Amino acid sequence: MKKLSTYIIAILSCIYVNAQQSFTNSGNLQIHTGASVSGSGNFTNTSSAVLINNGSFYVKGNISNDQSSMAAGTGTLYLNGSAAQSVNGSQTFKTYNLVTNNTAGITLNNNLSVNAVHTFTSGLITTSSIPNYLVYEAGSSYTGDNDSRHVNGWVKKYGTTNFIFPVGDTTYERVVGISNLSASSEINCTYNRPTGNTINLFSPLAMVKANEYWQMDKISGGTAQVTLNWDHSKVAMDNVLLIDILSSQYSAGYWRSTGGTASGNVTTTGTITSNALGSFGPLTFGYTAYPVPLKLLSFTAVRTSGTSFLNWVTENEQNVDHFDVQRSYDGNSFTTIGHVAARNSGSREVYDFEDHSALNGIAYYRIKSIDVDQKFSYSKIAAVSEYDQRSTNFVVLNPARNFITILNKSGEEGAFNYFLYNAAGQLSLKGNTNMGINGGVALPLPANISAGIYMLELSNGKIQFQQKILVEK
Repeated sequence: MKKLSTYIIAILSCIYVNAQQSFTNSGNLQIHTGASVSGSGNFTNTSSAVLINNGSFYVKGNISNDQSSMAAGTGTLYLNGSAAQSVNGSQTFKTYNLVTNNTAGITLNNNLSVNAVHTFTSGLITTSSIPNYLVYEAGSSYTGDNDSRHVNGWVKKYGTTNFIFPVGDTTYERVVGISNLSASSEINCTYNRPTGNTINLFSPLAMVKANEYWQMDKISGGTAQVTLNWDHSKVAMDNVLLIDILSSQYSAGYWRSTGGTASGNVTTTGTITSNALGSFGPLTFGYTAYPVPLKLLSFTAVRTSGTSFLNWVTENEQNVDHFDVQRSYDGNSFTTIGHVAARNSGSREVYDFEDHSALNGIAYYRIKSIDVDQKFSYSKIAAVSEYDQRSTNFVVLNPARNFITILNKSGEEGAFNYFLYNAAGQLSLKGNTNMGINGGVALPLPANISAGIYMLELSNGKIQFQQKILVEK
């Protein structure tokens, strides 16, 4: 370990601490304008030390600071390691300018304060859960932030100027802004998913956005407005009308409206700015009406040449993560055989899926629509059979509801007896019907018949035909 305990470093243009050795300042370390200090190891600034950086200070290892009332200086701190770095110690580490350039990330186990400009070059900054903060002093700013370089955790802002908090999670940056501050303030902010206590709503809210919120806490100061934003490509926005969107805040056990008028498009991006707030807390979007749910307009299945061709059409599709294609051979127990990504365009969408598997009798298909919050719903069931395609006698349309529809392909006309047996082999329905050449019949189902799998038999003395059918109610 190298120890920098001399009175001053001022006239040298550069000092480099080589290898991976740690170095410690326990005296008076001053880096003058135009000078720089570079270290490959960890740096410790002790409680008895004085550090003033008016030049360039490069640290590739961890930083620990115990010096109280550290001066920010006029220089730049570069955290540019290749392995994960951390900022530690008992006292806030202060710098004038800050450049964070570490793709492996930087963790704040102690406050890190920026007095002028912070440049995000690469890597996330993650704060500990104590919490510790990336602090932006009054008048400070930042640049270069995006999804791969922002703060995953807490940011603290001092002052009266408008500010956008560069917060997010490990996947996306989800900024939030404050404006029109009535007094110099100290405000903390972090981003979270999912939203809590979504059923506790105060009129006029009917619902709040369930998959993200911002925690904003005012430590001191006056009033301010908060601007929330949505980005449907990152975190799905609910399918609501713009006029139904309000800013909302969780207070005294309820989500409450904080006003505002939304602008943008729920299928892409948009913003809303709240009324002036005197107190803060959890903040997200509130809705005065329920989102328009996915509407599955149709679902069909056709078996041709050994392939089941499935087709479904949706409308008002929002917040759908994907569709599971499911198959069953008894109409009750379904297995997922494929996945189709949702498009979430909000317009009418047409989807297709092909099942090339050989069938074991009648195959029953359905579509499971799964939302981003893991809620799901099912389509109706469609049934197909290889026998339908091979039969030279009859085609029975599956599933059946009020009628069993039979198409005559046999060329045999006249009277036919029919019998319908349930899954236990019990006779549920019988009768006779007249079958026309190249025509068909519709056998009415009694109102009290239960949904389920049945066996239909047709016969006229010369032809005997059997097929499983699914009865839906």
